[in-house]
Amino acid sequence: MVTEMARIEVVAGQEEAFEKAVAEAMPLFRRAEGCHGARLCRSVEFPRRYWLMVDWETVEHHMVKFRESADFARWRELAGPHFAGTPEVEHVSTVVG
Repeated sequence: MVTEMARIEVVAGQEEAFEKAVAEAMPLFRRAEGCHGARLCRSVEFPRRYWLMVDWETVEHHMVKFRESADFARWRELAGPHFAGTPEVEHVSTVVG
């Protein structure tokens, strides 16, 4: 299992709208093949910064199966207008639990 960590900076004043958009998009992630859960966290120190964390069975489930799907396009349609820049994405695996 790997966790996608997407650091997303949101346009000032659009934080609430972004959170609503992500709430609407959550079922898109949760029904994706290989997805084991998703959550959105907001930075306390930098309130325009969010971390979208999605647990995937493999990197391929995220980067190929989901990113090439209509659900990914819908995710970007919902959340993308609130992005202040391109999200930074990386994949991590737990080494100590």
